[in-house]
Amino acid sequence: MTTPSLVVARKPSVLVVDDLATNRELLLAILGDLGYDVREAKDGVEALEAVAEVEPDLILLDVDMPRLNGIAVCERLKSHPTRRLIPIVILTASNDKETRLRGIAAGADDYLSKPFDSNELLIRTRVLLRERELNARLDATQNVLYALARAVEARDRYTIHHAERVGRYAQEIGALLGFGGDDSELLYEGGVLHDLGKIAIPDAILLKPGRLTEDEMAIMRTHSAAGERICLSLRSVAFYLPIIRHHHERVDGAGYPDHLQGQAIPIGARIVAVADAWDAMISDRPYRAGLDREAALAQLCAGSGSQWDARVVDGLLHLLQRGVVDRVAGEVLSKAG
Repeated sequence: MTTPSLVVARKPSVLVVDDLATNRELLLAILGDLGYDVREAKDGVEALEAVAEVEPDLILLDVDMPRLNGIAVCERLKSHPTRRLIPIVILTASNDKETRLRGIAAGADDYLSKPFDSNELLIRTRVLLRERELNARLDATQNVLYALARAVEARDRYTIHHAERVGRYAQEIGALLGFGGDDSELLYEGGVLHDLGKIAIPDAILLKPGRLTEDEMAIMRTHSAAGERICLSLRSVAFYLPIIRHHHERVDGAGYPDHLQGQAIPIGARIVAVADAWDAMISDRPYRAGLDREAALAQLCAGSGSQWDARVVDGLLHLLQRGVVDRVAGEVLSKAG
């Protein structure tokens, strides 16, 4: 009796890019025998069109081609926010060290020398396809976390789009303080996920139309540690954990959950704390209307250096003066609509 499978098997997809038909035919024959779904492109322009149509799991990419060479294709794909995760193997002549170095500099994941060794090709292909599968699973896990973060907002009409705004504000503050590249992305994603643990807070407390009792507040304050626990075993979000756990710490040590002080609070958490506080102050909540801008500014300045990092507060004030915060809030609302 055949055991049913819960997972539908999917053929790995490989895109072979080479201007020489004989090279493409050789690679198609080798890979086709393994049951892979193999497509081909004869130059860089066709390669980019093929990727835009259906993303492959692996690209075998020749360098010297008409219209658009392989190095340029590699650079374009590796600068794309999602397609950069597609593994690329540069195909080079056996002694062409300069081309291999250019390919690595462009972001290629590996290189393969011509003429091809069939065993080497198969081994490298299997390894990179396995890595692609694992990365796809990590991405899927991260998407689930984002869905949970959106679910937290959906429970409460007062905080809709709050997480997105906090992530964007944190990113803008970070840029002002000199954080770019991966750090900028971390601030955005950490900001989006900062209140993930509120999924574990009962509605009776989260949506209470009045001030919380001390016991209820103690339960509410568990959300930062709860968010960390949800993400703790997920390596793909390990860098966000300090933001999720510590965004309610205070520089004077009176925050939670660990009563960290000053520079002991991770910088990402300090940035998100200010972004979170600002959005919370000017937003309506079940128990109060949002503050007007002048009152929120007064509260923010009053807490600078005691509740929040003064340098981060100064950064937000600068962004407010330049209209960046209003622009970002408008973009979030427009995108959501």
